[in-house]
Amino acid sequence: MLNKELDIRELLPQRPPMVMVDALLEADAVSAVTSFLVREELVFVENGAMRAYALLENMAQTCAAHAGYIEKVMKASDAVRIGYIGSVKNLQVERAPRVGETLTTRVKVIADVGDMKLVSAETFVNEECIATGELKIALSEESVK
Repeated sequence: MLNKELDIRELLPQRPPMVMVDALLEADAVSAVTSFLVREELVFVENGAMRAYALLENMAQTCAAHAGYIEKVMKASDAVRIGYIGSVKNLQVERAPRVGETLTTRVKVIADVGDMKLVSAETFVNEECIATGELKIALSEESVK
């Protein structure tokens, strides 16, 4: 069960102003759900909307939150490993989210081989799916505390 008091900053290697996940809503060994409010001051916002390519970063950070959850909560580690996007496949963006909208991003591990994970991702605004894709994530031996 997810601890609702869990601070997202403890799970992510990213630091402000590059943090694009506000909260981990659900997590287990193979999936995670995050939320993120699109704010005007976000570095990826232009003319009242988040740049569409920033949805990929939100998906990747949801993967990072999931990896952080596994390390910190499931393995009781004090460090979070740094991950890198190895490849992106079938990325489809229906529209860019607007300032004031909350993104809900779901990731699910499709394959897990050593330090490589193949993950499917979906991003929603309310019930509208605005982006989908598959990410190959490589976890390094580097970590942050």
